[in-house]
Amino acid sequence: LAAPPTVRIVHSGLACNIEEERYSERVYTIREGETLELTCLVTGHPRPQIRWTKTAGSASDRFQDSSVFNETLRISNIQRHQGGRYYCKAENGLGSPAIKSIRVDVYYLDDPIVTVHQSIGEAKEQFYYEKTVFLRCVANSNPPVRYSWRRGQEVLLQGSDKGVEIYEPFFTQGETKILKLKNLRPQDYANYSCIASVRNVCSIPDKMVSFRLSNKTASPSIKLLVDDPIVVNPGEAITLVCVTTGGEPAPSLTWVRSAGVLPNKTVLNGGTLTIPAITSEDSGTYSCIANNNVGNPAKKSTNIIVRALKKGRFWITPDPYHKDDNIQIGREVKISCQVEAIPSEELTFSWFKNGRPLRSSERMVITQTDPDVSPGTTNLDIIDLKFTDFGTYTCVASLKGGGISDISIDVNISSSTVPPNLTVPQEKSPLVTREGDTIELQCQVTGKPKPIILWSRADKEVAMPDGALQTESYDGILRIVNVSREMTGTYRCQTSQYNGFNVKPREALVQLIVQYPPAVEPAFLELRQGQGRGVTMSCRVLRAYPTRVLSYEWRLGGRVLRTGQFDLQDSTEYTVSSLSRDSYGVYNCNIINEAGAGRCSFLVTGKAYAPEFYYDTYNPLWQNRPRVYSYSLQWTQMNPSAVDRILAYRLGIRQAGQQRWWEQEITVNGNIQKGELITYNLTELIKPEAYEVRLTPITRFGEGDSTIRVIKYSAPVNPHLREFHCGFEDGNICLFTQDDTDNFDWTKQSTATRDTKYTPNTGPNADRTGSKEGFYMYIETSRPRLEGEKARLVSPVFSVAPKNPYGATNTAYCFSFYYHMYGQHIGSLNVYLRLKGQTAIENPLWSSSGNKGQHWNQARVNINPPTSFQLIFEGIRGPGIEGDIAIDDVSIVEGECMKSDQPANNLRSGAVGPLAHIRLLPLLILMSVLSHQR
Repeated sequence: LAAPPTVRIVHSGLACNIEEERYSERVYTIREGETLELTCLVTGHPRPQIRWTKTAGSASDRFQDSSVFNETLRISNIQRHQGGRYYCKAENGLGSPAIKSIRVDVYYLDDPIVTVHQSIGEAKEQFYYEKTVFLRCVANSNPPVRYSWRRGQEVLLQGSDKGVEIYEPFFTQGETKILKLKNLRPQDYANYSCIASVRNVCSIPDKMVSFRLSNKTASPSIKLLVDDPIVVNPGEAITLVCVTTGGEPAPSLTWVRSAGVLPNKTVLNGGTLTIPAITSEDSGTYSCIANNNVGNPAKKSTNIIVRALKKGRFWITPDPYHKDDNIQIGREVKISCQVEAIPSEELTFSWFKNGRPLRSSERMVITQTDPDVSPGTTNLDIIDLKFTDFGTYTCVASLKGGGISDISIDVNISSSTVPPNLTVPQEKSPLVTREGDTIELQCQVTGKPKPIILWSRADKEVAMPDGALQTESYDGILRIVNVSREMTGTYRCQTSQYNGFNVKPREALVQLIVQYPPAVEPAFLELRQGQGRGVTMSCRVLRAYPTRVLSYEWRLGGRVLRTGQFDLQDSTEYTVSSLSRDSYGVYNCNIINEAGAGRCSFLVTGKAYAPEFYYDTYNPLWQNRPRVYSYSLQWTQMNPSAVDRILAYRLGIRQAGQQRWWEQEITVNGNIQKGELITYNLTELIKPEAYEVRLTPITRFGEGDSTIRVIKYSAPVNPHLREFHCGFEDGNICLFTQDDTDNFDWTKQSTATRDTKYTPNTGPNADRTGSKEGFYMYIETSRPRLEGEKARLVSPVFSVAPKNPYGATNTAYCFSFYYHMYGQHIGSLNVYLRLKGQTAIENPLWSSSGNKGQHWNQARVNINPPTSFQLIFEGIRGPGIEGDIAIDDVSIVEGECMKSDQPANNLRSGAVGPLAHIRLLPLLILMSVLSHQR
């Protein structure tokens, strides 16, 4: 019974419109802010996995960053960027996946905006002066907006006023509508309204915006009452003031920041912006913008600079004309200081020797480096070093504006000032550690002063454990917490020029070896096998360090089964030749090295696999009784021969929302074959309640895996026709309607509720199933009805699944119903087929006349509708009052009708079990479980 998947999409949200019959795609239209709900109806066995995806939306819209793996896709408060093409994909491993798509169009209309521009033309000789005004109206929308203009209450049209021109610019076709007032006249000073409309699609109302044009209308102008730039110290409060100097109507003022949003602590009051306790992060360009939709917005900006002084460093450069890196008497030596300063133009340096100020001289040259080459740097060049020059040199960096602490850097020049040297202690490389430990890599640095040490990977271009390519260390130690196997390799330590000598870097290498326990597969595996059969388990080593001296042990629970050593092989096996009750359980294989153990676990069990419910049942639901319904529960057994023979199923059922399960065992005779369909009928289910059903296979090992599904009562109307059943039991008579063009109506009736003055010798004594309580539809032919008068009952519209444009034929359906025509004055019963778009044409399907006896008869007709359709039952009164005609149990099922000599279904028939009643609640709710069939 395995079947590849099929899929179709139905909608149940707030659609404005949906176009079904299009070969290219189906289009679903929805208003912005409403709820989109699309359901993917699938068939196939095993039950296919469903996945929703989306394309053709905004490039940044990743459909909530994931796919949706369930039948119903629901998006509340849908936004315009969520429009696009949605795909439903169903796959169950059989054949190709089934894919259907639907395009979702989100409709919206934003408030329109009117902007005003004016041009002034002057003749050379000053003979005339012309002023022309353009009113531009723009609104974002989908579908495209239509604009209309009014002056006061007067609708303005192109050509209605010589002084007015209405047009759409060619380069923005459809986006805007411009109202041009040529050579402004006194009557042109008025109130103008722009109405934006999307013609009420999705019930979106028109939107209007107004603008009053006067002889004072002018574009905005502003003034900033602050300096540019503004230099402040951190912690200070700063206030920016922006005032309007012109503009009609009065402009609105807004503040923006060039680098992102305004700081959270910003206080805005009209055109005044205040930043309390400013920090370096608040610096940048701030702009005041004035807008009144006349002309272009006015904009003025100022730059806020927050003083800062940080990162003081120094380096010593020996005489560049000698290869020797040491400082020597009689040679040149240069001391450099560097800081980061904002603003850089306020930076000043002072030099001191042993605490006394130092001025530039012929032998001690103080310079400031070109800011473009090395910003914030000063140099002290000592020419022809003498013994008396030894001492402590201090450079002090400060900002002229004050308010910031100075940075002071001391550098000692003496006979002990020597270049650095790096060594690795002998026991510190190679360094062996275990995964998860904390380790310290060490480089010993000598020299004075001791420079900053830079650590990096020497064997490959990868980041250090902290994520940077280089890690700074002031003591030469690199500390790594929670070492991982990926950190194995060679590390380089090298001197930097900072806080030391500006010479060729010294470097050394440290090798790190990380030991880790064996990585093995499988980490966990479940093996199912019946008693008396054999099972083999295999555990394989993927990676381990060290790889030598690997040993293994097999255990069942706490009992050791076997131990051994690895030689050249990378796996170990354990076999149980004949399983017994004692040999089921969890088998662990531990593979061990110096760093620890890796473990393979095997759960060996005799549990049966879960059954798989069959969701594609064509007739799962009987609805021919007023208060109860039945359900044909069907399933197949997954891998039935994997374990011992299935002896029975435990069936549990409970009403949705209830806690207690009611259970019953279903005995199984013989072996179940793979793919064999098992049927069990559930009856006396209460309408319209849903039920949870749990099914558990039982073998001599015990209970297997359970599977649960929900069965729901559903009205027998399908949005896309697959099967339709109607016994006229519901109040809405399955959405059938009375035709307005006929002479009288069909009547819903049951024998138990009919009028005591009914006409004898005509009409049915019970519904089609023989129930006195069951309902049917009939025509009452008593007076005042006359011969030849018609009653017509029209079905709902059935939407057939869109056909394949390359397919040869339409889908076939079997249409069947029961009719009752008993009485000496019986007229005629006709059935017609009406296709979508052809309401004036009704195709005769079936007809019968005259007395057919006191019993129900079945009619079956094959139909092949090419598009959506309706069925019409037409009853015609005969010559007298004994002419009642009735119909019941109308059904439409995909596929042609079976021939009368074939059984009604394709299941092997089994013995019908006894009727069993289970009391679900004290409220005498009954459920009986009928008929186990396979």
